[in-house]
Amino acid sequence: MTDKADRPTPALDLKFISHGTLESRDLQQTRKFYEEFLGFEVVKAGERSMWARLGGDHIYVVIQAGMTPHSMPFANHNGIDVHTDAEVDRAHAIVVRDAEAWGLHQISKPRIQHGTYSFYFWDADENAWEILSNPKGGYNWMFERGDQEGRGHWSKDFKRPISEPEADAADAE
Repeated sequence: MTDKADRPTPALDLKFISHGTLESRDLQQTRKFYEEFLGFEVVKAGERSMWARLGGDHIYVVIQAGMTPHSMPFANHNGIDVHTDAEVDRAHAIVVRDAEAWGLHQISKPRIQHGTYSFYFWDADENAWEILSNPKGGYNWMFERGDQEGRGHWSKDFKRPISEPEADAADAE
């Protein structure tokens, strides 16, 4: 872990990453998808935008963009955490089952990648999503480990933390 005293003093005095931005082809349909499928809390912010969040203070500003001609690049995906690998598998089955109803596509198979068990899919607005197992606090564990060498979390033998329910089950054995 990088000691706070070792970090450079930033030029800007910033406090919090408050939001990101996603595009929507149809705000009403996107809101329905976010609330009914993903379980997000959503508020309408204006006639061409809404805000969405799940489990924290970071929000997505969702902007009516019309028929976007492009898909969000894979590397720019949005991650949604669950607690266990089994929950990833259940989510994958539901995404596959409901793909046609919600316009979901390019659904990958769950697997261990970049230090976690996950899968990806694109929604009807061409936004990319990853559902992954992570301990409580998301990727905060990586900051506790500090800088990585070589391939780091991309390495196939990278040791990821086990989530709390998995750790509880291991302790019970």
